[in-house]
Amino acid sequence: MLKGIFNEELSTVTDWPMNVPSPLIFDPRVGELVTHIRIQNTGDFYDLYGGEKFATLSELVEYYTAENGILQDKDGTIIELKYPFNCSDPTTERWYHGHLSGPNAEKLLWERDEPGTFLVRESLSKPGDFVLSVLTEEKSKASSGGRRVSHIKIMCQNDRYTVGGTEMFDTLADLMEHYKRKGIEEMSGTWVHLKQPYFSTRVNAADIDSRVRLLDQTAERENEGDKKSKAGFWEEFDALQKQETKVKKSREEGMRPENKSKNRYKNILPFDETRVILSSGDPDIIGSDYINGNYNKLQEPGDPKVYIACQGCLATTVNDFWQMVWQERTRVIVMTTREVEKGRNKCVPYWPESEGSKEVGLYVVTSVSERDATDYKIRVMEISPLDQSDSVRTIWHYQYLSWPDHGVPEEPGGVLSFLTQVNSKQAEFANAGPMIIHCSAGIGRTGTIVVIDMIIETIDTKGLDCDIDIQKTIQMVRDQRSGMVQTEAQYKFIYLAVLEYIEASKTYNKVRERGVAIEGRGIWVIWNQIHIVLHIALLSQVSHSICLLTNCVEEHHSGKYQPQQDSRETQISDNTEGCVKIYFSLLLFLFFCPPDRYLTRDCFVKYEH
Repeated sequence: MLKGIFNEELSTVTDWPMNVPSPLIFDPRVGELVTHIRIQNTGDFYDLYGGEKFATLSELVEYYTAENGILQDKDGTIIELKYPFNCSDPTTERWYHGHLSGPNAEKLLWERDEPGTFLVRESLSKPGDFVLSVLTEEKSKASSGGRRVSHIKIMCQNDRYTVGGTEMFDTLADLMEHYKRKGIEEMSGTWVHLKQPYFSTRVNAADIDSRVRLLDQTAERENEGDKKSKAGFWEEFDALQKQETKVKKSREEGMRPENKSKNRYKNILPFDETRVILSSGDPDIIGSDYINGNYNKLQEPGDPKVYIACQGCLATTVNDFWQMVWQERTRVIVMTTREVEKGRNKCVPYWPESEGSKEVGLYVVTSVSERDATDYKIRVMEISPLDQSDSVRTIWHYQYLSWPDHGVPEEPGGVLSFLTQVNSKQAEFANAGPMIIHCSAGIGRTGTIVVIDMIIETIDTKGLDCDIDIQKTIQMVRDQRSGMVQTEAQYKFIYLAVLEYIEASKTYNKVRERGVAIEGRGIWVIWNQIHIVLHIALLSQVSHSICLLTNCVEEHHSGKYQPQQDSRETQISDNTEGCVKIYFSLLLFLFFCPPDRYLTRDCFVKYEH
């Protein structure tokens, strides 16, 4: 079974039947049509009847997806493969790793180095079957010198599973439970015992609700020494923490005596290989090109989005900060802390007073406007070089004010709304440089925001059926800036934010299936149009808000609704005790909105941000 239906942008390609016997069919979606391409498996290799030859199906798909090969219709039209539409995993069990090669499975098990550790993965040589990989007690005969990994084929026959013989099981989970109790005898007569699973953190985005429920069951289990440890989120985060000790990267620039006064915390320093280097630095002055900040980006081809994660400004680094803003062509700054929290200075105000100006090194920054929104403050500023006053850039500064002094926000809706506003503004500037994101140390809240945005960006690009891996994404950003995402609470918050985004997106898709056309791109753009009901509504005001929404939608349907452009028709208290989830509000549209109307800003009750 080929795992993937490819979504395309082309609209002129019709069905391409190839009347040659083959067990596999490629189904690229082209506009509203689906093109079928047969894939040949001779028993020796996979190919597209005369094209390049591959050992595995996944290698063939990756080759053509990466634009190395060209697929053409009979009329010569190019078929471009972009994003696979993944089918559901056969199980939600965390020992299932999906698309994982044998060598990579061995690498994971060797790193754990605990005999009896096992995982299950797809068979790359025979799609539809699976492989149980187990670390044994025996030493490997290979040059690696590690323990031998046994790869046991699990065959799927008539939707039932077996490792051979007469025993058949209805599900993979049933098969695994059986052999965890009994063990498996290899052809050589050696018994392989399944002791502890190697859990995967990869999950199909559409199935993240199952993963969150599983992780939320913080079961206690006995381990060596009769100590008890939590499972779930703690277990995943703890594994991430253990990987941190293996990262050995230079931080020499931050450790220089000349730069000590530029670090808010003496041990939180940028990696040299990803640090931001100030172009205004004098090569004859040691440390003059230093600022405590790093570039962060997804390590995926074709993903241009870059972030700068940095510490909150000190009095000694304000000029350097604005130098970074100018040289990087940054237009959006995200600040996730207050200037002072619990009596402790978290960040020096590096912006001018309202309607004032401030000279910062080689530049002058002028305040244009400042306004409060729910949960955050928006400042608009202009920056220009002192010697080029006609060269002016507008900077948007978003300060999130609802992150508690300790822990994380109670619910992720406010952060998701905030990120929508931030990204919407970033998209307005065609040639904008990286968003600068900072808190105080530039690793905890900053890392949380960066990872949430990265995961959502992946989902927006590849769709709800893509695979995501929150733990590995955090590991990736930690390889670029040390310590990103500091606590288990932040780790869990990322999961919950992604879950809420996906649930909202699913409901948005249901609305689209009803034929309701919605202006804008993505579910959280709709957020801006119906802000009053989709975010930070008091539980005591929920029924009132829903009533308002229902009434205005019904009036919009009948053509009676006349929006009052200048009035504030309702007020939502800042004393928030809960929130109305976006997907619940959108369900109202499913039942009340006419299918031939656009949901525009005018059809909703307005209130000032």
